[in-house]
Formats: sequence, C-alpha cells, structure tokens
Amino acid sequence: MEVTWWGHATCTIEDSGVRVLTDPLFVRRLAHLRRRRGALPGPEATVADIVLISHLHSDHLHLPSLARLAPGSRLIVPLGAVRSVPGLRMLRRVRGLRITEVAAGDEVRVGGVRVRAVPAQHDGRRLPVGPHRSPALGYVVEGEARTYFAGDTGLFEEMAEVVGPVDVALLPVGGWGPYLGHSHLDAGRAAQALARLAPRSAVPVHYGTYWPIGMDAIRPHEFHSPGDEFVRKAALLAPDVTVHRLAHGENVRPEAAR
Repeated sequence: MEVTWWGHATCTIEDSGVRVLTDPLFVRRLAHLRRRRGALPGPEATVADIVLISHLHSDHLHLPSLARLAPGSRLIVPLGAVRSVPGLRMLRRVRGLRITEVAAGDEVRVGGVRVRAVPAQHDGRRLPVGPHRSPALGYVVEGEARTYFAGDTGLFEEMAEVVGPVDVALLPVGGWGPYLGHSHLDAGRAAQALARLAPRSAVPVHYGTYWPIGMDAIRPHEFHSPGDEFVRKAALLAPDVTVHRLAHGENVRPEAAR
C-alpha cells in the first residue's frame, strides 16, 4: 500500500488496486485562508475510486474541489450531509457523483478494500451555528493494510477501542490557525493517540498548508513546527511506531504488513 499527502487533510491511500482520496481541498484560497506551503495538487490527485469526507466543515467538504472529480465518482459522507449541504445534490445531478451516507460502524466495500466509519470527537456541522445534523467521522480503510484516517478529532478515551487494530495512522497534528481547541489534535495529543492506537507506521497531516491571511507573523511556529514536534513526541510516547513526515505531494510505502 502507498500513502500520498497532498496537504491539509487531503491524502491518497492506494491499497489492493483501489485509490482512496480523503477530504479533497484543491484551492489556493478558501475564505480567509491562503495556501502558504506546497504546490496545488495536480490532476493525478483527483483520480480516485472512492472519496471519503470526514465532516462538513468547508475545508474538508469543499464543493469546488469535489467538482473536479471524475463524473460518477463514489463519495462517502457522514449521515445527514446531503440534507445539510444542498450543493451535494447539485453535484450528484450535474456530475453524477454517487453519494453514500454513513454513520459510525457502517461499512462500505469497494473492490478489494473495506471502508469502516468510526467516531470522531469534533463538531461536524456545516456552520458554527445551527442544528447538529451530521456527525464527524474517521475511517479505517482495510485491504492489504488497515489504514486509519482520523479526519478532525480530539483525543477521546475510547479511541483505540472504536478504531480497532490498525497498521497505519494518518493523524492531524495541527490546524489552519493558531488556536486549537480540544476537538483537534495538536502534536502532543496526536502522539498520545499514537501511543493508544499502536500502529506500525504513522503520517502526520493537517498542518503546514493553510494559514489565515494577515496572520503570518502571529505564532508562526504553530504553522511550521507541528510535523517535527509530532516526530519528537511520538519517539518518546510511541517509540515502536515509524513516523513518516512527508512533504506536500510526497508518498511513502509504510511498513504495514501483518
């Protein structure tokens, strides 16, 4: 299996001949955020057999990026997403996207892989106000390896239990701004999660890509350092786990054989 990190929470997982794309975000600017590091992913990043959406925040469910997918692409989204985001209905009609809504515990099979939705500790709403109609999720992609894509989540007590045994963990270690709450993982909490999950390999994601316009000089270490900080803290808390800190667009074939 192989993992490519395109930036933010956007990754391609290739396993058993299936390409899985996570939370695609293919723009230089999103509202008040600007892409400050890494070239925009090229057309190859949009090629996927299945696309996983972890939650409805616009940096994870980004309609213009989804519009770049091939017609007929299969999309897995949290339960209630189509009702909460009318643009998904338009994409289904215009682009022919095949959308499946899932809740934690649901499984979807595509080719040689099984995708299982798992809980996340995060506010999954489309907007910061309004009814909480859709959960935030993570996913475990199981083929030759079991790969956990956490989406956005805080550290929670039952994490290892609900995720189950995994070989590779794609964990968020930062954010798009200098103030992370407990519904996110920073480098330290991500290292604690790694110690609980005990995979063979890990890839830090969700850092060092987007940052608010005009805030370049405000706590810049929180933009630049989470990847290296996660490597250091993971070595202390989970020394048996191999951590691959990728550059944007870089890929790795992590040790994952069972």
